[in-house]
Amino acid sequence: MTQAITETIGVDLGDKYSAYCILDQKTGEEVGSGQLRTRPQDFEGFFSGRSKARVVMEAGTHSPWTSRITSAACAETHVANSRTLRFIYGNTRKSDERDAESLARLGRADPKLLSPIQHRGASAAKDLALIRARAAMVRSRTSLVCALRGLVKSSGARLPKASPCSMGPKTCEQLPEALRDYLTPLLLSIERLNEQIAVADKEIDRKARESYPETAALTQVWGIGNLTALTYVLTLEDPDRFASSRIVGAFLGLVPRRDQSGTTDKELRITKAGDAGLRTLLVECAQRTLQRNAPDSDLKRFGERIAADGGKVAKRKAIIAVARKLATLLHALWRTGEVYEPLRSARAA
Repeated sequence: MTQAITETIGVDLGDKYSAYCILDQKTGEEVGSGQLRTRPQDFEGFFSGRSKARVVMEAGTHSPWTSRITSAACAETHVANSRTLRFIYGNTRKSDERDAESLARLGRADPKLLSPIQHRGASAAKDLALIRARAAMVRSRTSLVCALRGLVKSSGARLPKASPCSMGPKTCEQLPEALRDYLTPLLLSIERLNEQIAVADKEIDRKARESYPETAALTQVWGIGNLTALTYVLTLEDPDRFASSRIVGAFLGLVPRRDQSGTTDKELRITKAGDAGLRTLLVECAQRTLQRNAPDSDLKRFGERIAADGGKVAKRKAIIAVARKLATLLHALWRTGEVYEPLRSARAA
């Protein structure tokens, strides 16, 4: 049986200190406020014994671990979607104390107004950190490669076309002799990053194979590797949290924003809500699906019909549409465990 809520606590999370405001659930009167240090021991001490409290906080850097602590100690915990709280971050008299009070009053009235999000569990967050670290290394490598090529061009020379993974001792020989001593450290850093990325790739493959065997259902789709499949599983965490597979596209920000009033219904860009890393991977997979040398499939035909309108805009729309379809397809395969048929719709027609 659900416990009766006696108080609502709004928490404005800060990097060092977090402000809180406590409201009586019946009267709405403020019965307490203050600050506590943003540390696990301080949160555990403050929220212990508050089993009948409803806690409201805004999504941010510290909300994953703080929400796990409050969920274990309190009756309810709601993590507000910051995109829906414009009246808080757009307040002309903004302060931590006011933000905490606003969160508490919204949570006391109706938690649905917060558009609450669900943080993933500690185990999934730990494994997802590996993927995030790999992505950071790839970005660093790209930056170093661009710097290396730019510096070589500025001397009148040019490095031959090659993928960052193939840069090594042979590349050092191709550097201009006048700049070789200065640019060799850049090249060594790229080589080191290549080694670390390869180690991360092996660990991702191992985790997908041993810890998350459900990823095998997703990798049936051409162009979906262990990296994308594991990121998908760790981000969504539970396929049953979505009533329909079609909802996943909106969850990942792959649907257009809506601005409709009267007879006006504007055509807008996608919302870009949800996890940016997974959305990027799905878009990259969609681009591979629409390549000429990609095998024939319902997904490819769907994208080609949209791109047939011509122009770059139509091609971009096709890529996003295929990525959205891909998000739906992967969820359906994960939930049902069916064997993937690339041309299922075509054969049915």
